[in-house]
Amino acid sequence: MQSSVDEPLPGFHGLGLSPTSLAAIASVGYQTPSPIQAAFLPIAVTGVDVIGQARTGTGKTAAFVLPILERTSPDSDAVQAIVLTPTRELSEQVAEECRRLSANRPVRAVSCVGGKDIKKQIDALNRGAQIVIGTPGRVLDLISRRLLMLETIKVAVLDEADRMLDIGFRPDIEKILRRCPTERQTLLLSATIPSPVMRLAQRYMRSPEHVDLSKDQVVVDTVEQYYITVEPEEKLSTLARLLVRERPRQALVFCRTKRGADRLYDRISGRLPGVDVIHGDLPQSARDRVMKKFRSGEVRLLIATDVMGRGIDVTSVSHIVNYDVPEYCDDYVHRVGRTGRLSSGDRCFAFTFVSRAEGDQLTNIEMRINRLLPQYRFPQPVAHAVGRADSVERHLAAEAVECGVV
Repeated sequence: MQSSVDEPLPGFHGLGLSPTSLAAIASVGYQTPSPIQAAFLPIAVTGVDVIGQARTGTGKTAAFVLPILERTSPDSDAVQAIVLTPTRELSEQVAEECRRLSANRPVRAVSCVGGKDIKKQIDALNRGAQIVIGTPGRVLDLISRRLLMLETIKVAVLDEADRMLDIGFRPDIEKILRRCPTERQTLLLSATIPSPVMRLAQRYMRSPEHVDLSKDQVVVDTVEQYYITVEPEEKLSTLARLLVRERPRQALVFCRTKRGADRLYDRISGRLPGVDVIHGDLPQSARDRVMKKFRSGEVRLLIATDVMGRGIDVTSVSHIVNYDVPEYCDDYVHRVGRTGRLSSGDRCFAFTFVSRAEGDQLTNIEMRINRLLPQYRFPQPVAHAVGRADSVERHLAAEAVECGVV
């Protein structure tokens, strides 16, 4: 039974949160703290620097938003917290969580990201926003225009730090952190802590506590993971057959490159309904439309690149397909972290297409997640003839549409 606002759920008691925060938690329907929340919150609310390491989709956002709200004073319109994220979609997601958890506080949060109307963001800053969430490029732009001042920052957060460094945001991050007061709290959250992230932490954090929930459960147990041996010219036909056999509720198909994602979309979009693509070259307005349709269920199969995958948090995703083996092992962790959260308790699945030449990459993934992936086998071999474009089209159109897989 869901608690009322006046009766906060007991699971969050003892974590050092105020009655105001406990009431907000109850109002949004959180039942019990996730492991990262239970471990991270009691330390973060004390004001010390914390590194939180846990896989994607474990409740990390609330784990740092709540300490921010505890330290934010509604009596001042000055910016008191800055949150940096790698993608626009993730910034919007964090901003929405801030709004949900601050519903009973007179605190304002604004998302400052590229590709959106900067005038609206400037107006929001001028009206007074205590919390700014954004991508490093747009944040630096606003700082250079002297429209965003960081002298009053109490908390700085680096969310998905490993991905921000992968993208090349380190110089921007350092410029922003140097603008913040040295007497601040810095929170760093990441699924992985490679050496570049650790060096950043050592330089800009003060004796940080380290909360690590990644070692024992790199990928959730609720996700059944398989690899499929397939040669490059058979990938499309294999994907078609997999969709027909699995009939996913909603599926994410990951490609390594934006060009590869577009190519795959062009091959299947005219033959299957409910298919779309998202990557960094799309205008922000187009990306917003795609995500709105995906969250509503209008889009049932979404083709994405790794960077965009970080901002996709949709609980109805039942299947992940790694159409291309991820370049880095940690990207596998992030991709598979996009599923495993079905509220119905149904099983979730992840499939990775692997060619004979990519055996070493599969081994590296298995070492990273500390488990061997079983091979997924179809009832009968995929005919080589299906690899031809005309046969692929017939396979997709006739079988997939008939079965209603997307």
